[in-house]
Amino acid sequence: MVNLMFIIFAGVTVLGALGAILNRNTVNAAMSLLVCLAGVAGLFIQLDAFLLAFLLILVYAGAVVALFLFIIMLLDVKGSLGGLNRSMGTVATLVAVALMIAGVAAFLRHANLPSVETPMSVGVGSSLKAYAELLFTTYLLPVEVVGFLLLSAMLGVIALSRKLS
Repeated sequence: MVNLMFIIFAGVTVLGALGAILNRNTVNAAMSLLVCLAGVAGLFIQLDAFLLAFLLILVYAGAVVALFLFIIMLLDVKGSLGGLNRSMGTVATLVAVALMIAGVAAFLRHANLPSVETPMSVGVGSSLKAYAELLFTTYLLPVEVVGFLLLSAMLGVIALSRKLS
């Protein structure tokens, strides 16, 4: 049953990623990204990383994809490519396909390595209390800086949207 769920979530993730890459309509590409992120969250749940799955859905799927959609609709982006951009897109596609083939070949070449038994240990981020303690003591300044940057980005988007309308 676990293998079946892994195959389903991995398939949803790969199909969502392909939809995000191959869609010419930017709104559909953003929605495919949302499906891809939901598949990754399902994979996190299978790994018993419930906090990471929740944060992925809350932050990335909820906020970042919504911001993408807001900016796409605000800028009214079209899916057509010009002559120079089309040739650059073709070159980028060929490079990406070559890198993917090289990665799959390297994986298949090293797939039969002998397995090493590792002792079971408790994960570093497995306790929410320990995670929160580190977040609000050791990493308090970076969290506040990121919050300030997000606030300034939000204010910039609001100022740009008022200027355009």
